[in-house]
Amino acid sequence: MHKKIMNSNSFKIELVKNAQFVGKYEFPLIKPTNSITEKAIPFDKAVKTIDKKQWVHFFIDDHRFEIMWNNPNKYLSVLKEYDGVISPDFSVYSDMPLAMQIWNTYRNRVIAHWLQQNGIDVIPNVRWGDERTYEFCFDGIPKNSTVAVSTNGCIQNKLSRYYFKQGLQVMADKLVPQTIVNYSNMPNDIFLPYIENGINIIQIPNWNSIIKKKVPN
Repeated sequence: MHKKIMNSNSFKIELVKNAQFVGKYEFPLIKPTNSITEKAIPFDKAVKTIDKKQWVHFFIDDHRFEIMWNNPNKYLSVLKEYDGVISPDFSVYSDMPLAMQIWNTYRNRVIAHWLQQNGIDVIPNVRWGDERTYEFCFDGIPKNSTVAVSTNGCIQNKLSRYYFKQGLQVMADKLVPQTIVNYSNMPNDIFLPYIENGINIIQIPNWNSIIKKKVPN
């Protein structure tokens, strides 16, 4: 690679140091983990929270954690204080240009790899769109590992629910996860078949629902 590119922070080359690249688009391969968690805090709340005995997640609007991509070293010391991190949930929507969906999937893997290289336990987050994304959306995710998904904002209408259910089945067949950690709601019509097939399913409650329960009426 050209020396000027290697020395440029714009390409985030330093984040994929020592990475093994896989798949058509050469995503960094993430190491498997057997870790699980039932408690996680949004990235944008992690800096000010005293309770560090939990994980950090990125199931929030992209603009709230774009800073993690732009300047990851700034937040490394904060993330190291926690038990682990669920890799970033850069959006992959079916109505986005496919190139953007590929780019966001790549960024997910890059940050996950970089965090692991810095000694942080990472649960890989798997995100897909429609059938076109199956070509790449599982690349870089280890098989027989704990993985994370999220129904948050993904099952609100009939079409999005269909895509989520279909992608979840493809993911289970391809990755054969031992445990699936799901952030937010867990409808039986979506998750019960996997529970019955012996996959360990763990729910992390939606952060907003936790806050509402803490606020007195």
